[in-house]
Amino acid sequence: MRKIYSAESIVEISHLRNVLESAGIRCQIRNDRLSGAVGEIPFVECWPELWLVDERDALRAKGVLDAEFARQARPGQSWTCEECGETIEGQFAECWRCAAKTLEDS
Repeated sequence: MRKIYSAESIVEISHLRNVLESAGIRCQIRNDRLSGAVGEIPFVECWPELWLVDERDALRAKGVLDAEFARQARPGQSWTCEECGETIEGQFAECWRCAAKTLEDS
C-alpha cells in the first residue's frame, strides 16, 4: 500500500479514486471518517487519503492524476449549442438554456 494523494475534500478524493479505478488502478480511501477529530490532532492528519493497493502502480497513477488535474485546469473552448444557438462556456458540457449536450458527450 502507498499513499498517492490527500485532500481536504472527500468529494475530490472519491472522484480521483473513480478516475484511477477507471484506468484499472486499484486504490482505497482512508481517513474518510476522521473529521470529528479535528482539534484533537492536526487538521491535515484528518484529511481523507487515497492509497494505491499495489505500489507498482505509483508511476502510472501519478500520470493519470496529472492528466486529470491538467484537464480540470483548462476548461476548454466555448461552444455553440446546435439545438438553440446559445454560446456556452467551455467548462460546461450541457446547454444552460435547452439542456442539449456537447457533441463530445452525446
